[in-house]
Order: sequence, then C-alpha cells, then structure tokens
Amino acid sequence: MARAFWTNGPEPSRWGVARGSGVDQVCQLSNKLAKRPYRTLILGEGDKMTALIVIDVQNDFCSGGALAVPDGAEIVTGINSLMETSEAIILTQDWHPNGHSSFASSHKAREPYDTIDMPYGSQVLWPTHCVQGSKGADFHPNLQTNSAEVVVRKGFRTAIDSYSAFFENDQTTVTGLEGYLRTRGIQELTLVGLATDFCVYYSAIDAIKLGFAVTVDLGLCRAIDLAGSLDTACRSMQLAGITLRG
Repeated sequence: MARAFWTNGPEPSRWGVARGSGVDQVCQLSNKLAKRPYRTLILGEGDKMTALIVIDVQNDFCSGGALAVPDGAEIVTGINSLMETSEAIILTQDWHPNGHSSFASSHKAREPYDTIDMPYGSQVLWPTHCVQGSKGADFHPNLQTNSAEVVVRKGFRTAIDSYSAFFENDQTTVTGLEGYLRTRGIQELTLVGLATDFCVYYSAIDAIKLGFAVTVDLGLCRAIDLAGSLDTACRSMQLAGITLRG
C-alpha cells in the first residue's frame, strides 16, 4: 500500500495526475457549485496506489435474499472498517434486467443451478436475482456506500452474464473498470465481497491477467461453494499469483 496522506490545498480544476519531482498528486474533480471541503492525495516517489474493490454486497446475496450466500451479511462491518483506511474504493453491483439469460426462469424445463451452454461458454442458471431497481439489487443497508468513488454495474445486457468486475462472461465485453484504474494510476487491488468462488474469483483472475497486483481478503468474503467450487477457486487464485489473506 502506498505511503499516502491527505492534505487541504487550493481547489483543483479537475481530476489529474501531476507528475514531477518524484511526487504524484491526484487532484479531485472540482464542482464550482459545491461548497464542501476537498482533499488532495500526495504519494511519495515509488509508491503505488491501492484500491479496495467491494464485490456485490447486495440484499439478494445476503440473508433472506433470492440468492443468499451463507453468512454474507457478516462481512459488512469488516468491509466498512477496511474502507476507513483505503485510498480508493470501488463498488460493483449485479444489475440484471427482467428475463436475463442467466435466470433459470428464462429457460423452459430448467431449474436453478442447472448448467447450460451459451455462445460464450458454460453458464450456471441462477434464481432470479438483483433485478434492476428492485430491493434485492440494492446494496446491503449497512454498507457504507458513501465512501465509494465509483459503482460499476454489471450483467445488465440480457444475453450475457457478468461475474467479473472487468469483463462480462464472453471475456470480450469490458465494464470500463480497467480504464478507470489506469487513469487513476492505481496498480494494486484488494478484493472483498460476494461470492468468493464466483464474482470475487473471476474479478481477481481478470485483474491479475491485466497486470494488477491482487490480494483477496478471504475473511471479508463468503462463498456459495457449489460442488467444491470454493476450493477450486482458491487453488486457482494461488496458482495465478493472487495473494490470499484472512
């Protein structure tokens, strides 16, 4: 993690990275109509900025939700605490239209957790979940969403599911997250959230393939664990060079 500190300073005119004398200065976007404090992040020479990516901590993945991950809500307090010391915070949000192709209800004679072949490969069919605008798609009410700088919505194209925060499941359609991280100068990522063996896993694998340094905090993740999928995901992440902690 970068050795960083925040300081007040003259109001910057836009987001930018001023490079010079070994110091990167990340400036906040100015809103001329806003009468609120701002801060400037100073990074020392050679430091790397780290982002916390919080994956899909939404009502439908927590207790009582349509696709509840066991003990999913238990990680919220710890994630909020980690946000307090994070340099940049990104949230992802499953955001499906009605009738999404990943829903078992969209296929005749199919049940949740069946697997079918899609043009982009194998697809697990899920209970209807995280439908756009529904309470189930909302973030868990105790998650400190005001700390986030960006929310990345995924899975909103009817014909393609999207586990990863970086690519949809065709591994071609991008979410735009990589570009945001590059322009911010962020090189190191810590991933937390739901579920370890699906959206966290695929996000972590894509991130390291893209050249980011990746840590997954398992203590702040929970898994669905279909037929040993958690063990498989953890082994794959370790083999890929992802740091697992917690």
